[in-house]
Amino acid sequence: MTLADIRRLLDCEVIYGDDDLLEQTEVRSCFAADLMSDVLAFSRSGALLVTGLTSLQSVHTADIADLPAILFIHDKRPGGPIVDVARHKRIPLLTTRRFMFETCGLLFDHGLKAAGKE
Repeated sequence: MTLADIRRLLDCEVIYGDDDLLEQTEVRSCFAADLMSDVLAFSRSGALLVTGLTSLQSVHTADIADLPAILFIHDKRPGGPIVDVARHKRIPLLTTRRFMFETCGLLFDHGLKAAGKE
């Protein structure tokens, strides 16, 4: 599933990322958390990060954990300096009006698997 597919499925607004980047970025799993230490400890490379945390820590965590994009829930949006860091690191940012539970359920129903380490 591409980020463009996810954008359509969840009616996302793109905070950062052009159409080409969204079409080219493929994700096969996702990891949902607001605690970035859990993301670092348990996620897998290549997973979509689903979070409500809009701080700089979420972008740095995605970069360190090799997560290709961040999807913010409940229409949350990071501030301008955080978007600038994501742009510099080429990490697309999207937001959806949906809550975490519904977002994860829809992604799972459409083929994305959990990205936790076994």
